[in-house]
Amino acid sequence: MGQLHYNAQTFAFEDRTLLHLQLVIGLKLRRREPFFLAWRSDTSAGSGRHALWIDNGIPIHAEFVGGRAASINRDWVEQLITSANTGSGLNLADEHNHEPAPVESSRQDRATR
Repeated sequence: MGQLHYNAQTFAFEDRTLLHLQLVIGLKLRRREPFFLAWRSDTSAGSGRHALWIDNGIPIHAEFVGGRAASINRDWVEQLITSANTGSGLNLADEHNHEPAPVESSRQDRATR
């Protein structure tokens, strides 16, 4: 389980999901296109939702647990980019069914609620 560190908060994501997020976030920020990133929390964390404003001025760090990078699903990347280009922003969807995927919150994230 990797972690996305953003503006002094930490969010847990599977390494594969985090890699795909890194690609999309990098693309959008290189283009200087801020956007919302939204996802559902895992049911163990209360089934809530998150939305982050992703902008060049806010520090971001992707921390992967695994030693090797996961393979990239180009179709999923395209679907995520399409979502990020909408007015509602990047709605993190499951790789296979394109429904918003629940993500387990990290301990630090739960402690700040």
